[in-house]
Amino acid sequence: MTDQEGKYNIKAASKILGIQSGTLRAWERRYQMVAPVRNEAGHRLYTDEHIKILKWLIGKINQGFTIGQAVSLLENNELHHTESVEQGSKFSELIDELLNAFIQFDERKAQEVINTCLSLYTTDKVITEVFGTVLIKIGKLWEIGKITSAHEHFATAILRSRVGMILHSFPLNSLLPKVVTICAPGEWHEMGLMMFTLFLRRKGFDVVYLGSSIAEQDIDEVLQIIKPKFLFISCTLKDNGIAAVNLANRLASEYKSMHIGLGGNAIDTLAKPQKDKIAEFIVGGSVLDWEHWLKEKITRV
Repeated sequence: MTDQEGKYNIKAASKILGIQSGTLRAWERRYQMVAPVRNEAGHRLYTDEHIKILKWLIGKINQGFTIGQAVSLLENNELHHTESVEQGSKFSELIDELLNAFIQFDERKAQEVINTCLSLYTTDKVITEVFGTVLIKIGKLWEIGKITSAHEHFATAILRSRVGMILHSFPLNSLLPKVVTICAPGEWHEMGLMMFTLFLRRKGFDVVYLGSSIAEQDIDEVLQIIKPKFLFISCTLKDNGIAAVNLANRLASEYKSMHIGLGGNAIDTLAKPQKDKIAEFIVGGSVLDWEHWLKEKITRV
């Protein structure tokens, strides 16, 4: 039996960890830091890797951190900084396996690799570092003609489905403001936006995810109905970058109390003079950037 196989039920895991079963369930439900496998009866089974992660979190709590702070440290890879080169190599191998499965149009293998990733790492790490890395690699292969657009559609469809299932599993915080997330006009690349939406949902924001293919004139009607405090616009294709910026500028002038964020490859690759003009909109490309942007804006709401 390998350390990736479920071998401890929740009673055994609780005894090993020295915490109540109810506490463990509550942590999983709120923070999604491990994803236990299920046996045929539907009961949780924890792997050795899960126990290691949970012990590390409990160690941080014993040092004075809250569980939320400990999970944040975990998501920032502090645990993995102490792992061996072999474990780091395993993470890279899983990324390569998933990429190859998409190139071969092998959905069964792709789902198998995704399940393995989710059993070993936190949900946020899998989505941002595994899914995100694979999508970037696929995009680059497509740009140089090594794969077809069909490969990108295939990969995106599978990843969109998995992220979509996770999106609605987080509880909402009624004290946080309402958010709308959309793709820029003409955009059909949704994965970056879905990852950012997941980041917001993970924090408890009530997010209305609209995705792609929203006509610009319909956006105003949506905003008038929902009255969000935040609107995030994602733009991947460079050809759509200027249109996204123009839309953000227009909406900012018409909805004074709403904060607008812009993100995506098209925004990140704008020339510096253009970026300087819209600096207040730019959310950034990493979780740390997102955290900083949100923290700055939320104090003004």
